[in-house]
Amino acid sequence: MAYRFLPIVLLVTAAAATACGGGGERAREVGGTARAEVAGIGFTSDQLAQALLTEATGYRRAGEPDSGEYGSLKAIQNAARLQREATLDKPRCGTGSPGGTVAGDVPAALVSFTGNAGQTATETLMGMSAADGEKQVNARVPSGCLGFRTKIGSNLAEHRVAEVPKGDIGEGSRTVGVTTTSGNAKTRTWYVVFRGRHYLATVSVFGPTVTRADAERLAREAHAQAERVLP
Repeated sequence: MAYRFLPIVLLVTAAAATACGGGGERAREVGGTARAEVAGIGFTSDQLAQALLTEATGYRRAGEPDSGEYGSLKAIQNAARLQREATLDKPRCGTGSPGGTVAGDVPAALVSFTGNAGQTATETLMGMSAADGEKQVNARVPSGCLGFRTKIGSNLAEHRVAEVPKGDIGEGSRTVGVTTTSGNAKTRTWYVVFRGRHYLATVSVFGPTVTRADAERLAREAHAQAERVLP
């Protein structure tokens, strides 16, 4: 099964899934999924797990890392479920697949952190070829999807998206921000995607006061850690 990577609603629902603690629970390793690897590249999900951040400035780790096939990670499953439950006023914004899809059997690892002010951060590493990683980094949010509304159950929310020019983290990066307003509450999500040698990484921060600078600082820390560990 292939998973749409970074459709706009996932930027919101992935943060919600992380806040529910999905990223901090280690999935059962079934059928060798924790040893999954990309043919011809060689990074296993175990290797990717070793390359995750063990600490993050201003945060503390929330549970053990989760590793295995991308589609088996609890946070990804939670995000996909929430995405299915969400109703959008612009349905095309939740079904598009900028940059393509990520196969469910791609080796991956994920770790989550919590901050003192209630914010959360999540890092995901995926084994990926340079060509596929470049497609993800070069993807852009369609202009008609920079503002949209969602409904999950009885909860209504309005979302505003900001995207900045291509960055220089790793071998190229992409940064997207989403401001979500629901009733009197306002939260922010900043999401960085960057490419390394035979891997793709995402770093997200979520909370009422998180900033682009927070996300990009953690992304640089994540890149430095991955480059130190991965052969």
